[in-house]
Amino acid sequence: MSSLSDQRLAALRERMAATGTDLVAIGPSSHMIYLAGLDPHGDERPVMLLVAPGHAGFLMPALNVDSARQKTDLPFFPWRDDDGPDAALADLLKASDLPANPSVVIDETMRADFALLLLDALPGASRRFTDDTVGFLRARKDDAEYRLLKASAVLNDKAAQAGFDALKPGITEEEVAAVIRDVYKAAGASPVFTSICFAGNGAFPHHHTGQTQLKAGDAVLIDIGGRLDGYPSDMTRVGYFGAPSEEFEKVYAVVESAVQAALAAAKPGVTAKMIDKAARDVITEAGYGDCFPHRTGHGLGIDIHEPPYMTATSETVLDEGMVFSIEPGIYLPGKFGLRLEEIVILRADGAEILSEMPRDAVIR
Repeated sequence: MSSLSDQRLAALRERMAATGTDLVAIGPSSHMIYLAGLDPHGDERPVMLLVAPGHAGFLMPALNVDSARQKTDLPFFPWRDDDGPDAALADLLKASDLPANPSVVIDETMRADFALLLLDALPGASRRFTDDTVGFLRARKDDAEYRLLKASAVLNDKAAQAGFDALKPGITEEEVAAVIRDVYKAAGASPVFTSICFAGNGAFPHHHTGQTQLKAGDAVLIDIGGRLDGYPSDMTRVGYFGAPSEEFEKVYAVVESAVQAALAAAKPGVTAKMIDKAARDVITEAGYGDCFPHRTGHGLGIDIHEPPYMTATSETVLDEGMVFSIEPGIYLPGKFGLRLEEIVILRADGAEILSEMPRDAVIR
């Protein structure tokens, strides 16, 4: 097992002690990647990592044991298709040495049948999800994670710039997306999403890139992300093909002001809802409140969307090391949509932006 896995399991056990947790059960998910560096094949065969104060081990289908052994030296409790998982799970629970009626944390991304298999084997257990254990740890990035996220963001800058540089009359959204994907692949990264929006398509916050052709007078929105060395990027920039309209320039100024307001509000000790409020107040005061239909941001780590979430109702208290997006937008149906997105890491004195690409509208 890597020293990183050792450190993270030790940190998890500290959180378990602080939260009165007897067992953490993790399915084949990003939580398992974070804790053990293992991403086993996930299908209908139950697989899970169980972490107790004095023991950690895997319930593992026998046909996956040899492959998984290359990534971890934690003990396996294997089971075969012709036997089923019940006996192996019972052995793993016995080794976990749990008290009666244990307090169990369940991976919220685990398959329901996996979770029920475990809970049925622990009658009387109380259960909750990972927010105050694994989720708590994952929300606070260490220096190694910061470096990986920063490198991914800088590559994303290059990909976005290539997308804007490719703009020409008649090019399709999909052709621009292909240029961007090639930048990721050339750097050894994998594309995760490429949302290229011309003209009125930008008014759909989650537009699916298609065959719309670029023409003079079109606004352009590029929201893209790739994955480099296991960590993703996510950024949105806007531009205009031709001389920008007065309306575009007006809306751009409002959204840029909203980003700046949210950045200024982002400090340790502030609740996440205050970040959303800072951005939303600017847009509402400018008369576009009904045109901003989504949250201001989401956390970013191993997953592109993970806690914390910058919503109007989130009471999450922000802490140093948290990484999240700030991405207010204004969407005008039939005209254009304008969203500006930064990924930031929270430092003691405020938000550090990971991207190095200016937010200025790109005019082509």
